Amino acid sequence: MMQTNYQSGTVLLLRINDVMSRTGLPRSSVYEKIKNKEITPPVAIGLRKVAWPSYEIDEINRALISGANNIQIKALVTRLTSDREQSLGGDDNE
Repeated sequence: MMQTNYQSGTVLLLRINDVMSRTGLPRSSVYEKIKNKEITPPVAIGLRKVAWPSYEIDEINRALISGANNIQIKALVTRLTSDREQSLGGDDNE
């Protein structure tokens, strides 16, 4: 796990093994869920390294625990991905 500051708090960057541990899923299932927009895509942290912000994985897990259905999970993942892009100034139209 890597740690970085993000706005008002500390965010851990989770590598694939950490995501697998937190979700209880094998690697292939994590990537299948990314493909199906049920887990946020990773962010690049190097030329060949990726990681996930811990709060995204934690929020998805909380939704699953609370009984969210597949449509709700996909909506959550869409929102988390959009929030990530907006926080990075992802608007190329300016």
